[in-house]
This record gives sequence, C-alpha cells and structure tokens, in this order.
Amino acid sequence: MRITSARPSDVSKLLAFRSEAAAWLSRLGTDQWQRPYPADRLSDTVEDGTVFMVRDGGATVATITLTPEVESGLWTEQELSEPSMFISKLSVVRTHAGQNVGGRLLDWAGDRAHRAGATWLRLDAWTTNEDLQAYYLRQGFAYVRTVLEGSAISGGPRVSGWLAQRPTHPAEHGFVDETPEPGRLGGG
Repeated sequence: MRITSARPSDVSKLLAFRSEAAAWLSRLGTDQWQRPYPADRLSDTVEDGTVFMVRDGGATVATITLTPEVESGLWTEQELSEPSMFISKLSVVRTHAGQNVGGRLLDWAGDRAHRAGATWLRLDAWTTNEDLQAYYLRQGFAYVRTVLEGSAISGGPRVSGWLAQRPTHPAEHGFVDETPEPGRLGGG
C-alpha cells in the first residue's frame, strides 16, 4: 500500500468515502457525519495539500487530513503554543476494515508531524461516539478533555469536541510514502 497526496480529481472519491462512513456509523447508532460535507470546502483542503490517500493497487482504501491549522475554540492558548499537527476525517473503506490500516495511518501521521517539528499529534472526535474515542485511546492517544456547549474555551455548541493527543515520533508504518517531505512548522 502506498500513501499519496489527494488531487482535485479525488474530491468525488473523498465525498463517497464520507457517505460510506456516514452510512456505516448510522448503522452503529451514531449521528456522526450525517450532515453533507460541502464539496468546495473539501476541494480547498485538497488544494492546501493536507488531505492524504492510501492506495492499494488501483483502489483508494483510506484517507486522513493532517494539518497544522486548528479549529478555533478547542485548544487553550498554552496548548496552541506547543508545536502540534491535527488530524481529522480519518476513514477506511469497509473492505479494508480490521486490517489496522487506520492504526498504520495514525502512525504515518505521527511520523510526518514529527518530521515537520511537531511535538503533538492532536485530534477532536465526536463527543457521543464512545467507540471512536476508545479506538483512539487504544492507538496511544491520551484524553485531554471534552469541549461542550457553553464551555469557556468553545464559545458555542460542539459535536466534535472530545480532545486527545499523543506525542509524535518516528514510526514504521509500512506504507510506501509518495508524499512530498513536510514543511517545517513555523517555516523554519
């Protein structure tokens, strides 16, 4: 399996991934990802070079977004002063579920973040998806806190405010990495 940067031509595939994941999550009893995701917003993140795809032969089997940009209202000023990268939209097609593709992709993200100079790999997960939260804990993330509606930090309602982090480090993820070398955080 190889990992590549997403291309503009991948947007429809990424939207299909999200639809498949939303249907699967719905069958599991969670409302995560039930709202349609705007294609133009996804196109912007692809153009920014923060969306990555795992390809197995000719099939795209997983995706993740990894960025130094963070959604406002989730992390404290102190936390934001620490070099960090943030993951979101991790999704693995059902045909490759149970093969640790997601875990390896998290290792790849931690390795890439480390090479960019980040100390932390951070995420926010759906507040009511306890299975997803448990998954991230099994993957070595430590729970930080849950940001809910009315929180002094958030200033508004949150559905994806379960925060976790793990230190970055070099990792053997097993992918053939065809992505460009990451830029250093802070431009250094």
